[in-house]
Amino acid sequence: MSICTHESMTNHHASSALSGVTETLRLWWQRYHQRRELAEWTERDLHDLGLSWSEMLAEADKPFWRA
Repeated sequence: MSICTHESMTNHHASSALSGVTETLRLWWQRYHQRRELAEWTERDLHDLGLSWSEMLAEADKPFWRA
């Protein structure tokens, strides 16, 4: 007995869902690290980017799942 699978018979939703979860986790990890790094910047660094201290704190205090 042989098993033949045609591309149209495979479940593409499972790989798509897993890919979506993976991408979300990657984005959350990136936000977490970027916000931790931002919290360590000096006032001079923030000034160079045009950010105030309060703007930096507002961004750094956001949870990683919030854009």
